[in-house]
Amino acid sequence: MTTPPMLAIVGRKHSGKTTLLVRLAAELTRRGRRVMTIKHGHHTFDIDPSTTDTYRHYHEGLAERVVMAAPDKLALVMRWDEELPPEAIAERYLRDADVVLCEGFKRAALPRVEVFREAAHDAPLYEPGTPEAARWLAVLTDRAAPLPGVRTLHLADPGWLDALAAIVEREVLAPRGGAGGSAAR
Repeated sequence: MTTPPMLAIVGRKHSGKTTLLVRLAAELTRRGRRVMTIKHGHHTFDIDPSTTDTYRHYHEGLAERVVMAAPDKLALVMRWDEELPPEAIAERYLRDADVVLCEGFKRAALPRVEVFREAAHDAPLYEPGTPEAARWLAVLTDRAAPLPGVRTLHLADPGWLDALAAIVEREVLAPRGGAGGSAAR
C-alpha cells in the first residue's frame, strides 16, 4: 500500500482551519484533483443521534464497526484501541486520493500550512529556527508584516487561494508524481 500526498492545515483554535481547508479542497477539486480529507478531533464524537438504528448498532449492540450505506454516501464508524496517525488512516482508507488534506494533526510529520490571524491570537504556531520550522510550506495570515523564514500569504490579497493551491500542486503533489490530476478517474 502507498500513502497519498498529504498536507496538514494547522492553527490555533478558532483561527480558520476549517474555512481554509474547505476553500483549498474546493480549489484543488476545481483543478481536477481528487481531494480527500481527515479531521482530527481531541474528543470522541457521534455522527448520528441516539434515535437512529446505526447509533443503536454501535452503542447498544457494541458492534466493532458500523457502516451506514445510502445511495449517495457511506459512513464507517469503528472502535479502536489507539489513535492511528494520519498517514496510516490515509494509507488504509484514502490511498486513491491525489491529495489528503488534514485538519489538525499538528504533531504529525506532514508538510503544513498554518492559518494565523492576529485578530484571534497573539502568535502563530510557526517558530523560526526550530527543527519543525522546515515543515511549514506557508502561513496564511492577516498580519501586515511577513513572518521571518516562511512563505507568508496575506488574507487581504485576493490571489491567496490561487497561490496556495499552486504551492500545494508544486510542493506536495508534483514531488510524489501527482502532477497529472485525476479528472479521468
